This record gives sequence, structure tokens and C-alpha cells, in this order.
Amino acid sequence: MLIKKTRSLCPTCKKVLDAEISEEEGKVWITRTCPEHGLARNLYWSDARMYHRFEEYEAIGNGIANPQNVVAQDTCPTACGLCNNHHSQTLLANVDLTNRCNLNCEFCFANARACGYIYEPSFDEVMKMLALLRSEKPVATPAVQFSGGEPTMRDDLPEIVRRAKAMGFPQVQVATNGIRLSREPEYAQELKDAGVNTVYLHFDGVSHETNPLIKMSKKAIDNLERVRLGVVLVPTVIRGKNDHELGDIIRFAIEHNGVIRGINYQPVAFTGAASDDDLQKSRITIPDILERIENQMGGLLKKDDFYPVPCVLPFSDLVEAYTGRPQVRFTAHQHCGAATYVFVQPDGVVPVNRMVDVDLLFESIGHMADTMKKGGTINKYKALLEGVKNMHDSVKNGEQGNTTEFWKLISKSLIGQNFEALREFHWNALFIGTMHFMDNYNYDIERVRRCCIHYATPDGRLIPFCTYNSGPVYREQVWKKFAKKPE
Repeated sequence: MLIKKTRSLCPTCKKVLDAEISEEEGKVWITRTCPEHGLARNLYWSDARMYHRFEEYEAIGNGIANPQNVVAQDTCPTACGLCNNHHSQTLLANVDLTNRCNLNCEFCFANARACGYIYEPSFDEVMKMLALLRSEKPVATPAVQFSGGEPTMRDDLPEIVRRAKAMGFPQVQVATNGIRLSREPEYAQELKDAGVNTVYLHFDGVSHETNPLIKMSKKAIDNLERVRLGVVLVPTVIRGKNDHELGDIIRFAIEHNGVIRGINYQPVAFTGAASDDDLQKSRITIPDILERIENQMGGLLKKDDFYPVPCVLPFSDLVEAYTGRPQVRFTAHQHCGAATYVFVQPDGVVPVNRMVDVDLLFESIGHMADTMKKGGTINKYKALLEGVKNMHDSVKNGEQGNTTEFWKLISKSLIGQNFEALREFHWNALFIGTMHFMDNYNYDIERVRRCCIHYATPDGRLIPFCTYNSGPVYREQVWKKFAKKPE
């Protein structure tokens, strides 16, 4: 059954082709035909029911007001940086500080040993990239992640972080394998003092078989907990390799809730050449991951506890209506990721949607925003009171009986304007999410055009994540162009 038409790539020659997304036997597939290399049919989502549930949250944004390119409609994905056809703002920017690394992982986007040259932008080039991100309109990029390679191999990382905070980035993250953090306890404090908000720690499992660095990872986590610098675990999930430990990773995070703020599972993306056998053996999709979590957690977390990124748009609408200032808008493609929060309590964990009727909460927030847009202080005040009442109803309708703490959070934040309450929420809740980055086999240009995670490059471009790493492979172009000359 045909669901929709889109455009994709030939996995062999990367030619842009018309494509169809269709449902067959409970799964969703993407199909296209290359004049030279013939039919390509690849798995898109493994659960059609969940695909259609997420489809209900579709929200197409307006992009940015100052695009870098003005191009024809059919040029995607060959005319990046961000162009007039791109639908989303930059919610999170990646800045590769180096392609040097002190590991040699089997699955990796970036490895200097493999490509044979060093990419490492100068301090001034990094500053220009950050300035480009903060110049984005109508809303400057709110979050930047310094990545690589291994960014902690640069001794000037703390100073780069300090400058990013001075430029106004509310969120500064570092993606790392944790080796330096495990060996230098004082380095965690140095990063925190510089202004790092969150460390994204590569963490593929809880056993030596799935995570040979487990002892080092635990030491890094201990050092970060000592200085109270939050951690998000980032497992690359490969079918048959570590997908049996997804529930154990959650239990590990709960045990270390004093420092671990979340988990971001990343299904493996085949950014290099892959055989049909590789795809069959190792491919895992978002619904597969959520199904394994449900089974391995004994139903404590269920597939239906997870929501797509655009579900939170009503909150952006509300803040924009209340303040009169443009806000970042979460218009990522509805099939790019899934997420939920669980509250960590002394007697266990409770998913947020067991404490609150999430759909009713979103509806209440949306109604508040619509009422406030009519203008006037009185309208805003009435909308706030009515909205709080409706949200109270949504909390009462939750499955979990004990919702007192959640209601206190809502009351403090909205009525008392005590936004420290949100910090309490942050430190007592665990984010669990998954983001499936695309490769040449499941490439959907509609997802590219709504990507909200962008790479900044030294030549002044912002490039969607999946275009940077797959398809035209801008990463190789950029790295070669700005490669360091041998000394």
C-alpha cells in the first residue's frame, strides 16, 4: 500500500531519484529505481502502526529567515548549506573540532586513521562557525555540540567552550569517548568551569563484550558525578551485537541518576559500503529498539510511551505567545526520533505519560497559546488560569495514582514563575530517546529538508546531519578542503 511519495538516492551511485514509501506486511519500506543500478527496496520503519501514530504529529516549519543559499526546489540535497527550501531551524549544531581520535571503533562516522589526513579547524575558524550559528534568524542556534573525532584531544577545548558561552549559547555539549575524563579527574571540573552543560558519552553497553571501555566509562562517569556535570549516554545500537542490553543500559542510568540525565540510542547507520547481508544482520530501526526496551524492562516502559520530537511544538507556541518573542520550533521530521521521560523515584521509575495524559496536556498548552495570541494582558492572564486548570485535569487523568509531584512542578513553574522547579524536574527525570540517522539505503529527502541538527563548516555553511554524513558526503569534501598539510 502506497503511503506517500518522496525522493531518495540510489545506494550505489547516489543519484537523486523519485521514491515511494509504502506499507507491506506491517512494515514500511522505501523503494526507488535507478536507470543504471535498478530497483532498491530498503526497510524504513519496522512497525507500520507506530509509523502512522507518529505521522499524526507532523509539523512543517518555515526554516530560517536568512538562508545561506537561494536555490531551485529540486536541488536538495546537492546545494547545502541551509537553503530557502529547508523547513527547520537549527536546534542543535555540531562543530567537528578534529578528526583525530584515540580509538579505532568498528562503526564510526569519522576516523583520521582511515582517511589518512588531519582535519582540525583553527581556533579562529571555530569562532567564525559559532558566530554563524548565533546569526541565524529569527532565533539564534540555542545549542552547540563539540564533536570529532575526539574533541578532548584539543587542549584549547575549555577556551572554545568559554567563548561559546560568551556568545550566548544556552547549551554547550561535548561528545566524547571519555578516555581523558577517566584519566584526568580534574578535567571534568575544568570543562564544567568553562561552561559545558552536558557530556555526551559514547557508551555501547554494560558488559565488556558490548563495551570494551566499560571500566573507563564508569571512571569517567564517577569523575563527572563528583563535579555534578550531567551525562547523556550515547549507545550505537547494532542488531545482534548490543541490542540485548538496551534495558540494562536504562537500569545502569537509573542506578547513576545522580549524574546521568539521559540516554540517546543511535541505531547504526551504514555510512560506508554495506552488503545486503550487512543490512539484514545489523539493521535496526526505532520501533525495533523500543520493542526491545519494552521486553527487556518487563513492560515498565512501553513502545507507546514514546513520542516524536514535533509533539512539543505547543510549548514553543505558548512561550512565543506569552513573551512575544520568536522561539525555537521543534519541526524535525516525525520519523527521525522518539523520546520520553521517566521519573526516578525511591520505589522505582514512572514514565511521564503514566503521571499525565500527555495528549491532553499538549492540547491544553496549545489552547493557552491560541488564546494568548488574541492579545492583551487580561487575555494572557485568563488563558494562564484556564490552561492551568486544564493541565490539572490532564494530570488527574494520568494512569499513575501519585501525581502530586508533577502537579507541584506545573504550579511552581507557570503560576509561581519559579523556573528553578524545572531544574528540579531535570535532575529527577531521565530522558530516554533514540535518533536514527539516515544512510544511502533509507535516505528520505523529506527528512533531510526538515533536519534540525546541522553541522557548521569552516567555509560558512550549515549542513543537515544526514547530508553531511551520507548521500553527497559533505564531510569528506569539507575535511579534504581544510585538511592540515603534513609537517
